Amino acid sequence: MADEEGLIQGLKDQRPVALKDFLEQYQERVYNTALSFVKDVPDAEELAQDVFLTVWNSISGFKGESSLSTWVYRITVSKSLDLIRSKQRKKRFAFLTSLTTTRNEIKHHPVNWVHPGILQENKEKAAYLFRAIDQLPDNQKIAFTLSKLEQLSQREIAEVMQIKEGAVESLIQRAKQNLRKYLEGIYDEIK
Repeated sequence: MADEEGLIQGLKDQRPVALKDFLEQYQERVYNTALSFVKDVPDAEELAQDVFLTVWNSISGFKGESSLSTWVYRITVSKSLDLIRSKQRKKRFAFLTSLTTTRNEIKHHPVNWVHPGILQENKEKAAYLFRAIDQLPDNQKIAFTLSKLEQLSQREIAEVMQIKEGAVESLIQRAKQNLRKYLEGIYDEIK
């Protein structure tokens, strides 16, 4: 496995061994991050592939102003949120279309999903939690997800989101407060 500088140069030189090392290092992180946001296995797999293609095709423009992992997380979060927004637009359009058509078919079925790290006995609580996380504003959702599900430090989250560490802490605290409101009666306490 190459050090970060060597890995970046190998990717810039488009060496297959560098791509192999990159995939080994980042495959699980990218997939789990995407899955944390989109909550759909096929979508997360497609997003991960898209992230890797984006990195491979745009690595020549990587200036090293942040770490490689920060850049990859930033791309993953951005692409995940873009997909979510796209699906929300499609759902709104489908709803408006259904108002003007005579067909009474369901356009969207909620996803029954849990993160791979969730134990079987906690699936029901996790489903409520993930529904509540989806209701958070994007900046709170990103900070909370990267902190609690992906276990990034506040410094790493600040780099990914391109904000100050204090702002990350504030976003996480507001996310917890909002989640407590959403989950009142379901959980005694969000940890």
